[in-house]
Amino acid sequence: MSEINDLVERLSLQSQSFQEGFDVLSKSRNLKETSKHFMRILRGTLLSTELSINFFDDSIQKWTNLQASFKKEIDLERLMDSFQASGVKLVKINKEEFLLGITRLHNKGKLCVVLGSKFNKESYSDFDKITLQNLLQLFDNAYRTFLALQKEKELVFSLNSRILQLNSLIDAGIEISKLKKRRRLLDLTLERATSLINASEGYLKILKNKKTVSEFLFPKGTGKTILKNFETKIKTAFSFPPFEYELTLFNKESRNGIVEFDGTDQILLDALARQVHASMENAFLHNEALEKESIQKELSLAGAIQKKLLPETTPEIPGYDLAGINIPSKEVGGDYYQIKKLDDGRYALIIADVAGKGVPASLLVSTLDACLAAYLDVQIPLPEMAVKINKIIFNSSPPEKFITFFIAVLNPGSGELDIINAGHNPILLLKSNGEIKKIGAGGVAFGMFDMGLPFEGETLKMRKGERLFLYTDGIPEAMNRKEEEYSDERMEKFFKKNKPAKAETFINNVVKDVKKHAGNAPQSDDITALYLIRK
Repeated sequence: MSEINDLVERLSLQSQSFQEGFDVLSKSRNLKETSKHFMRILRGTLLSTELSINFFDDSIQKWTNLQASFKKEIDLERLMDSFQASGVKLVKINKEEFLLGITRLHNKGKLCVVLGSKFNKESYSDFDKITLQNLLQLFDNAYRTFLALQKEKELVFSLNSRILQLNSLIDAGIEISKLKKRRRLLDLTLERATSLINASEGYLKILKNKKTVSEFLFPKGTGKTILKNFETKIKTAFSFPPFEYELTLFNKESRNGIVEFDGTDQILLDALARQVHASMENAFLHNEALEKESIQKELSLAGAIQKKLLPETTPEIPGYDLAGINIPSKEVGGDYYQIKKLDDGRYALIIADVAGKGVPASLLVSTLDACLAAYLDVQIPLPEMAVKINKIIFNSSPPEKFITFFIAVLNPGSGELDIINAGHNPILLLKSNGEIKKIGAGGVAFGMFDMGLPFEGETLKMRKGERLFLYTDGIPEAMNRKEEEYSDERMEKFFKKNKPAKAETFINNVVKDVKKHAGNAPQSDDITALYLIRK
């Protein structure tokens, strides 16, 4: 009975000792430190004077001594020959007794414990063998716990590192997005990429048509030897015409030295490259918006100047009713009309159309207006005036620019019209008998040739009740979504059928009919018209 009680007491003390030993072993920082604590536990539990703890590493297939207190060197290989399997066994070599224990350690290798003689010189009992077996299991469990804690620490460190990288990526993106100068943007990109992914060095190459046009290295002063002498590298690329950009990072640094770049590093580098590309695109679009805004202001100013060239009010001609309209298709149009009262009491009705639109057309309109202001009151014959204006327009415009022009000088009392048509659409006169006369007399458009070609004039008489319609090709050539033109035929039919009492009513109605035909199609050309009724 006393033996049983003694055994129970020993087991109880051993259990408590194992728990304390497990706490100590599992808190060790490495295998060497774990074996050091384990040696103390073995010595105190099994009362051994001589101990040896050895580890067989599967990766290198080699035994390494972790702890030893033998006074003389033991032949570990000979002991291993006598006992290869895991477990505990008494081994005698040259009458010397050893207690040998072997166990596998979490698929990393094997742990071998060799115990020499006890303090009291007694032999090892079966209870000692069981105790050693339990202690080896304790070591294995403690080592597993150590590895799990180590993996957890590495995971926490990795997560914290990724969080820092993501924060750095966000900060880098914000900083990069604020930069407008391309050189500073690329310098910062290389610097942030190298820092973000813990690389030793970075290299940015800019190519155009597959040829290198510029290179950047970080840290500055780094030689190009890194391009050939490196252990690891990672690369990304993007293009922003006309250039291609290749960003390469070398040698990822860690607490354990140079390591391989991983998938997350590639994701971060690609994300940074996308941010740089977006920053370049935003800067380009911003500059385009500023340029467009500047052009828009200039066009608005040109449009305002051009409007000054058109009549502010329609003059009242005794015995006549007159109305005009100009609807430009863009900010600055190429159409022009004018009504000028001459010093002799006559009225000049003018309509013109410049080939093309925009500012160049506007400049030619201004030139034409200045010429008319200079020549009309001089009262030179219209054919002679046309020759002079043609020469001026020819000398002040490029080859592809010209002006179609029509002028009718009206004598209000007699109804006589002195006419020149310089390449313009035939002007329509609705006679009192209901017939339409097309007025096409004149010559070529202004600015096409300077060969001294004459301009032929024509004189007509406008009788009471007759109507004169001046227009530009923006009316007959107005198209709908099907690209069907309003056409000369429809315009002439409308002109012949619609004879309101007021000239303004006709102008409004013909514009409505044109827009009805075009529907929601954009206006492709300027719409300009003059309508004269002799009451």
